[in-house]
Amino acid sequence: MGEMHQILLKIGPAAFRIESAWRQPLDQLADLYQNYPEPTGESVDFTVRLEPEKPWRRYIRPSVHIDSDFWLPDAAPLPLTQGLLAAEIGMNLQMALGWRRHLLIHASSVEKDGKALIMAGLSGSGKSTLSAMLAERGWRFMGDEFALLSLNSGEITAFPRLISLKNKAIEAMQNIVPPSRFGPEMEATPKGDIRHLVPPKQAIARMDETAKPALLLFPRFGHAPELRDMGQAEIFVRLTQASTNYVALGEAGFHTLTRFVDQIPTKAMDYQSVEQAEELIESLWSQLP
Repeated sequence: MGEMHQILLKIGPAAFRIESAWRQPLDQLADLYQNYPEPTGESVDFTVRLEPEKPWRRYIRPSVHIDSDFWLPDAAPLPLTQGLLAAEIGMNLQMALGWRRHLLIHASSVEKDGKALIMAGLSGSGKSTLSAMLAERGWRFMGDEFALLSLNSGEITAFPRLISLKNKAIEAMQNIVPPSRFGPEMEATPKGDIRHLVPPKQAIARMDETAKPALLLFPRFGHAPELRDMGQAEIFVRLTQASTNYVALGEAGFHTLTRFVDQIPTKAMDYQSVEQAEELIESLWSQLP
């Protein structure tokens, strides 16, 4: 396949080696992750490789195939213009398929006063946009892809990778965040238009600080603002569906999730704007012990 370039990245507790047949995706990663700490030594948790789908695709209509320690055989290749997205997808897949030190929940999370707000939901629920917005309004951003729940203490460990903004969320964040914190805009990806946002500096500087879970929300965008109660059985089932390693963790995963559901107040939240969501969140937050 020819010469491979590489970069080492540390995001929260995880260290990655990204290897690429092309310099462009690594230069973009180096720019966007420049304020993150470097891994200690050469030891990493996961390796992600960006390789041409066929040898000639290195030069002719370059096509990026994602290979790694843990991989999905049906993952479609991406054009080189979306190489940054390929690297981010690769890192997320490694966490989803290979991480065992925490219970992973597909959710965004932010922190205030040592307490964490976790937002779980399907794609399009707005959890990434909400976490990005709250991070600009006094909350500490902890992650928009995975909430890492400790198997022992039950605390949330930060995984503040780049924030993946999609479609209309891009313009909304461009109105309040300086251009220097944005990656290139990638149009017509499998998930629509995507642009990555670098989290605030304090999120990166404090990414080794854990937080105690205090509130779980299941947001749903596009409906009249409302907060609704949820039964514990429904919450548990939805979180098992939102976890990528619950089954792999076995008994430890069951006990960790059971403790979480038993102890953390939970609401379903409908909203039509970030302002409405923030008002509902602040109202709930003020009632916490």
